[in-house]
Amino acid sequence: MLTLAALSTPLVVVAWIALVAAVVFAFVYAKRGARARERLRAEGSASFELTGHLPDRDASWLHRWLFVAGFRRPGATGAFLVAAAVALAAGLLTALTLRSSTLLLDARQTMYDMPGDIGKIIDPLLLGIPWVLGVIIASIPWVIVRSARRRRVREIEEDLPITLQLLSTMAQAGLGLDAALIRVLDSSDETRPLPQELQQFRRENLAGVPRADCWRHLGRRVDLPSVSIFCSAMIHAEQVGGGISEVLAHQTADVQSRRREQALITAQALPVKLVIPLVICFLPGIFVWTLGPAFYQFLQMIEGVLRGATGGAGGLAP
Repeated sequence: MLTLAALSTPLVVVAWIALVAAVVFAFVYAKRGARARERLRAEGSASFELTGHLPDRDASWLHRWLFVAGFRRPGATGAFLVAAAVALAAGLLTALTLRSSTLLLDARQTMYDMPGDIGKIIDPLLLGIPWVLGVIIASIPWVIVRSARRRRVREIEEDLPITLQLLSTMAQAGLGLDAALIRVLDSSDETRPLPQELQQFRRENLAGVPRADCWRHLGRRVDLPSVSIFCSAMIHAEQVGGGISEVLAHQTADVQSRRREQALITAQALPVKLVIPLVICFLPGIFVWTLGPAFYQFLQMIEGVLRGATGGAGGLAP
């Protein structure tokens, strides 16, 4: 009669084969879709200028999270859910494979053969390693999206001061906002997120959307405090009829001041962050190097005293 342990290995192998086949099929399907989009983009199809439309107010948090992270193509939410399911299955299969492998059993046996109770202490850690590795594999899609959002925020924060400085300089030189924006976009890297968002702002403005709504859409697409403050100031200037050059100059000084303060805060927090690696990595080594010999001599002295006491008690025995 077949047991569950005997069936576990064939089931894991079949599951791995199915998972690999699903990943290969998804990769081939994604490559075909990318080639089709590139072909239509080369033909000048306006529908494939996928800088992204704003999600609805009732959209799911996952869709909004992917949107602000830069994943704005149609079907991005479904693709992420499929990737998360595949990563979860891969993590689970990895954990089950390691649990049923002889490598873990040999490691546990080696720990139990060591003197003392070291095996009992390390055994829970060895049993938890496969599941920890499975959780890490399952969280890969979430980590990728989170890192993409962080990279996007960092690039926007890097490009915002110089972009505002250029717009302010051109506005003070007599150029209008549209002409200054065209000049800035022509000299910017199109792969950076801020020029892409400004290009989308320009498209909406040329399409007949009111400029105040274009600024609101820009703030919602980027979803950063610095950009939201800038968009609010531009909306206020549009509504009250204020000077664009003065607003841009004030916003440039404000953004540069905030970046300077953030740099000072980061520099002041650095010594506090260094405490943890110092305590975990350096102090144990220093203690072992300085107190290790003295502690070893102390143990030898205690052992000699105990042996002498044992020998003296044995000599007094009848």
